[in-house]
Amino acid sequence: MVTSSVMRPAAELAVRIGRELLKVSATSRSPRTWSPSMEQTLHSLGFRHSISPSLVSRVIDPFLLNHHSLALGFFNWAAQQPGYSHDSISYHSIFKTLSLSRQFSAMDALFKQVKTQRILLDPSVYRSLIDALLLGKKAQSAFWVLEEALSTGREVHHDVCNRLLAALTSDGYSDYAQKLFVKMRQRGVSLNTLGFGVYIGSFCKSSDTSQLLRLVGEVKNSNFNINGSIIALLILHGLCKASREMDAFYILEELRNIDCKPDFMAYRVIAEAFVVTGNLYERQVVLKKKRKLGVAPRSSDYRDFILGLISAKRLIEAKEVAEVIVSGNFPIDNDVLDALIGSVSAVDPDSAVGFLNYMVMNTGKLPAIRTLSKLSKNLCRHEKGDLLVKAYEVLSSRAYFSEPESYSLMISFLCKAGRVREGYSALHEMKKKGLDPDVSLYNALIEACCKAEMIRPAKRLWDEMFVEGCRMNLTTYNVLIKKLSEEGQVDESLRLFRKMLEKGIEPDETIYTSLTEGLCRDTKLEDALEVFRKCMERDQIVARRVLITFVLNLCSNGHFGEASQLLREREHLEHTSAHVVLLKCVADAKEVEVGIKHMKWIKEVSPSLVHTICSDLWASFCSSSDPDSILPFIRALELS
Repeated sequence: MVTSSVMRPAAELAVRIGRELLKVSATSRSPRTWSPSMEQTLHSLGFRHSISPSLVSRVIDPFLLNHHSLALGFFNWAAQQPGYSHDSISYHSIFKTLSLSRQFSAMDALFKQVKTQRILLDPSVYRSLIDALLLGKKAQSAFWVLEEALSTGREVHHDVCNRLLAALTSDGYSDYAQKLFVKMRQRGVSLNTLGFGVYIGSFCKSSDTSQLLRLVGEVKNSNFNINGSIIALLILHGLCKASREMDAFYILEELRNIDCKPDFMAYRVIAEAFVVTGNLYERQVVLKKKRKLGVAPRSSDYRDFILGLISAKRLIEAKEVAEVIVSGNFPIDNDVLDALIGSVSAVDPDSAVGFLNYMVMNTGKLPAIRTLSKLSKNLCRHEKGDLLVKAYEVLSSRAYFSEPESYSLMISFLCKAGRVREGYSALHEMKKKGLDPDVSLYNALIEACCKAEMIRPAKRLWDEMFVEGCRMNLTTYNVLIKKLSEEGQVDESLRLFRKMLEKGIEPDETIYTSLTEGLCRDTKLEDALEVFRKCMERDQIVARRVLITFVLNLCSNGHFGEASQLLREREHLEHTSAHVVLLKCVADAKEVEVGIKHMKWIKEVSPSLVHTICSDLWASFCSSSDPDSILPFIRALELS
């Protein structure tokens, strides 16, 4: 009961603090960043006397977990309070939020604090830190975290050590990998197939065969959980990649003697290497050995190994092992292929599409929609539009696209890849099947057409939407109005603007800006003013931002007098930034008279504004190549 009564107020206080910080942050000028107002809020809550690492941890996790700036600000604020010091609990929470947001520099700085202050962290903190750094491709930093953990007597789980060993090896930190391997053996840390497999697959490329076999034998004898057949495959594959296929051939029997029995896949790797080098006699010998001594690979073993590699983000290694399986038409589970297609596409899109083709053509199975989404995203990122189209063609041949979700995915990614014609065809194929495309698909195609300078097809899609009864939204109007204005078709863009107002769709800043820019360029100033007045009627905040771009557009097209006249309207008088923009434009264009008249007018109607505008002008011209161009305006004010 005592413990419960103590815990409840602490939990309630953490909730109160967390909510107050989020509330203050949401109303500040820079949301989700630490500010003095938050420190004032914390002081006003009056809990400084009861602050503890546990309370700090409860506030950060869960309230600030996804707001690293707030979490770090609160963490640092707490450290400044009298009599308080962080411990393992509070460090655990801050490292958690920083790792989620991938703030590795901040993590490094805090970890240096931990070392300097000699704070003993819980083993779970070291583990989570190492895992976060590995996911962020910071294997070297993860190694130093492990070194610190071991130097303070902390034990780190062997799975973490093995993942780190694999990462150091894979990322090219061979010296650190060697140090960790030696340290793990000295301390009796268990090696597993993933860690030792990746390490030995690289180590074997440059090592003497007798040294290699001795090392493998020692590790295998002291680590019974290591899969010998997988290790044999990785060694032989590594040797063949290093053009040492004869060494691979000669150690086949020795590997068997140290309980690393080569399976059919291992023999095939060497046989194929001999084909490449033209050693056909040796190839026949290897194939005879395979038939006599080899064993069929167990798909369950390779399934676990490949999925483990993917989980550890060792995607190149996962790809290479899978390619050996697929190229030899050995058994592989569909869920493994599914995982390979989505993950490997991030590092090797061509191989990922190869796995997709194998899955569809050889197993008759189809990828999950989330897998296809990952593959499509990565193909677009790598600018592999041709591969994307081929992948969709393979899937279409198996009737993969049959409902709105899959069609939506295909069309949207075709548009992102700039494959407009294929996307357009897919849309009509979808409609032929009786499926109704939603407005987002039309929008994606219209935007892709506009990017590809295909204005007429974009307009046809607009007409098609109207005929089909598909209701246009803000995005539809936004894309078309912007493009038509850029292309000089301002009458058409103005017509669309008026139509969207009739439909009750509220324009945004982009539409107002695009329209006024196009209309100014086409010297349709009355229409431009009409658009701007509509903006003023609907949203004063947006209108203040649009005004500056409107003034810039007027000046860019030589309409300095009209820009000055616009700013003389009463509602724009206090908008000093717009006046500064005008004066800078007329100064740059040597339209001194317009600028002088405007400055004199400001002095007549609002003398108090003169100082502010002059100060802003000086600041604006300090970095200008011609700062003296402002002097005529200042002199005119002094003389008037």
